[in-house]
Amino acid sequence: MSSRLKVTLKKGLVGRPADQRRTVRALGLKRIGHTVEKEDRPEIRGMIFKVKHLVEVDEVSPGHKRKSQSKSGEK
Repeated sequence: MSSRLKVTLKKGLVGRPADQRRTVRALGLKRIGHTVEKEDRPEIRGMIFKVKHLVEVDEVSPGHKRKSQSKSGEK
């Protein structure tokens, strides 16, 4: 099983070049503090390297399971 990376946006994108804004968006990050899990692949590592000054990265152990999130108010 391949490992995964947990990527969190730590700094805002105001005043950043358009290519950095597009890279952050391509990673699936939408706002400061937003976290996504991505597969540990060379393409993703390259994207993270490009915006390493804006994000925080943690490796997630292969046995880690994500919590299921249910919307409140659903029956």
